[in-house]
Amino acid sequence: MSSEAVLSKPIIGINCDFKAADRNKPGFAYLASGYFQSISAAGGIPIVLPPMDDPAMVSNVLDHVDGFLMIGGADLDPRNDGFMLHSSVRPMDPIRETSDRLLVAEIAERRLPLLAIGAGMQLLNVQQGGNLFLHIKEDLPTAVPHLDPHDPNHRHTLEVASDSLVGRVLGDGEIRVSSRHHMAIDEVAPGFRVTARGPDGVIEAIESEMMDWFVVGTQFHPECAAASALDVRIFEEFIEGICAAKVEQDESLRLVA
Repeated sequence: MSSEAVLSKPIIGINCDFKAADRNKPGFAYLASGYFQSISAAGGIPIVLPPMDDPAMVSNVLDHVDGFLMIGGADLDPRNDGFMLHSSVRPMDPIRETSDRLLVAEIAERRLPLLAIGAGMQLLNVQQGGNLFLHIKEDLPTAVPHLDPHDPNHRHTLEVASDSLVGRVLGDGEIRVSSRHHMAIDEVAPGFRVTARGPDGVIEAIESEMMDWFVVGTQFHPECAAASALDVRIFEEFIEGICAAKVEQDESLRLVA
């Protein structure tokens, strides 16, 4: 591949998880390979970012990316949004959550293209003014299982809005996606619409309705080992959307010049 071809690829920032040090092991940041492999396979250049607690550092880093992928993981701590800590909640490390909240706030301010998966979509919704169900089994007792502790590749069916990116990717017919969550979106943030639900109505995808912000959020996991070729198309559509926007921006700058 030529250097020009590589330079034309969009650079996609990816946050990562964090495990604090204990008496026997140092702290470390880590990332499931499906995330960066999916971005790379779709035509992007993945850049993995460790947790950061300095807003100036976050801003500086985001100056150098064309889009961002917010990954899934453990639960958001509801106390950070003024709610009680439910007994089912297993919070992500506070170092990661602090960093993720800084990232999403700055990404929203910049209107940086964003693909948010799992807990990443939940944080996006909260940061933009929505809220969450803390435990599906209690809040929606008739819901189908969305988490199987014995099967990390648990799948359920999906109903999609045809006039959406997710609908364009997944198409008609029976759709099954990988699901592993016990929290879910309750009220959708202003500026977003629901584009996919589980068979029980649980929200599984949202997309931006704002003309100046390209955002797709999935509660399901298109990056996991059980993902289908259709799931992978979500990453391709995300990268293609960023590339199209860059071409349009470059053309506008050329006309101004």
